[in-house]
Amino acid sequence: MEYRLLREEEIDRALLCDFERRQQVTRCWRREEGDWVIRDDPFIDQWSEEDYACLVRCLRRTARTGGAVFGALTETGRAKGFASVEPQPLGARGQYRDLSCLHVSEELRGRGMGKKLFALAADWARSHGAEKLYISAHSAVETQAFYRAMGCVEAQEYNADHVQKEPFDCQLEYVLT
Repeated sequence: MEYRLLREEEIDRALLCDFERRQQVTRCWRREEGDWVIRDDPFIDQWSEEDYACLVRCLRRTARTGGAVFGALTETGRAKGFASVEPQPLGARGQYRDLSCLHVSEELRGRGMGKKLFALAADWARSHGAEKLYISAHSAVETQAFYRAMGCVEAQEYNADHVQKEPFDCQLEYVLT
């Protein structure tokens, strides 16, 4: 697998034609009366062609505006994982950079690809003046276990736009120092 920064012109639907987003979720973290609890909430998270088209537009915009999009690419140049970091600072002091995406194709999860992509994103954010990564992360137990294993904790400062867009996501941060 080759891990590298992607250019805007490389990001298209063909890049993601071998990527499988599917995630079978059974349990999720939920905030209830100020406490985090695990609840049964079974569903399958699967992207449609419309979702992929939106993803391509978002990743291209990130690359075009000075952010970073990293890919984990096969020998044939297809993405099996990707991560993106937005260029605009977030937070009251501009201390965060937004880890807007981190996804690994279903058949390759649990093999270290997410860790490598996370490390690339963190290094990029650090080199661009961030103190922390901000992550609005899926609330699935498995997703949260990944981020906790990486050293992420609940965000000290929530981004209102992220909370409004995805109210069930867990708002996390990762200290870059």
